[in-house]
Amino acid sequence: MTGKESPARLGAMSINARQRSHQASLQARLEAGREQRVVGTFAIADQPIQGSQLAPGLYLVATPIGNLGDITLRALQALAGADLIACEDTRVTRKLLDRYAIATPLTPYHDHNAAKARPALLRRLAEGAAVALVSDAGTPLISDPGFKLVRAAQDAGHLVTALPGPSAVLTALTVAGLPTDQFFFAGFLPPKSAARRTRIAELAPLPGTLVLFESGPRIAATLADLAAGLGANREAALCRELTKLHEEIRRGELAALAQACLGDELRGEIVVVIAPPPASVPMAAADSENLLREALARLSLKDAVAEVAQLTGRRRRDVYQSALALQKAAKKDAKHGAPG
Repeated sequence: MTGKESPARLGAMSINARQRSHQASLQARLEAGREQRVVGTFAIADQPIQGSQLAPGLYLVATPIGNLGDITLRALQALAGADLIACEDTRVTRKLLDRYAIATPLTPYHDHNAAKARPALLRRLAEGAAVALVSDAGTPLISDPGFKLVRAAQDAGHLVTALPGPSAVLTALTVAGLPTDQFFFAGFLPPKSAARRTRIAELAPLPGTLVLFESGPRIAATLADLAAGLGANREAALCRELTKLHEEIRRGELAALAQACLGDELRGEIVVVIAPPPASVPMAAADSENLLREALARLSLKDAVAEVAQLTGRRRRDVYQSALALQKAAKKDAKHGAPG
């Protein structure tokens, strides 16, 4: 380079050099910190075991749904080796950590604080931390918080990996004694009856086994709505307190299960597994139309369509179009006079 540099250019070069030096220093400190960090331990039968040296990133760790003995060895290694554990309720997760003598710091991450806690966790990831995410029980993100954190971490280029383990969905599905070749997990149904019945009507045509969560106080009402919307004779299993001391599995038809739960004060986590609908027998077009015409005579358009779709196995959209055609024809006959 020839000639004299202007003071402004020399100043800019100096600032850029300082920025590069600062970034290099920060990176060196992060790497040194990871190398020097003492990885925590866990204990099994009072025998201390070294945790894993984790690469920076977000680790989705499945935890027991009841019996603390169901934790995996890899999960224990990760929880002991992480810099921080984000959990729904620190009191719940602390019981698990105390069982295995894990001293990793905890921080709450749940639906009520996620908007504020998420940026802080992303900053820790950007600083090179290994962060474990757990729910109170089971696999993170399955009807539990974490989806937005995972997406944000992935968008920022951080490592995101899952450590598989316990899941109430799969545990209930395997013990229910119902078909497992295809299933649909519906999570929690709406708490209000009208919205719940609407959702059940949407689930009714699905050909696979249904799996859903419910709470003790609402289980009787939910089973009654399921019996009304899916069929009183539909086979089901009510799985309560899975893997715990008072594990209970009730099997039977939906109507019978609903009746049995009336007056019961069921507690704990409940998973309901419902058999697929019976294979529908094809109905002649004329019979289907007569059924729809009869339903329209006593029900609203929406309810008539829902009833006929369930009875015939036809798509609701097709039944709705048929219903509109029947109503249009009825109005035309009424206007011009039906033939005698």
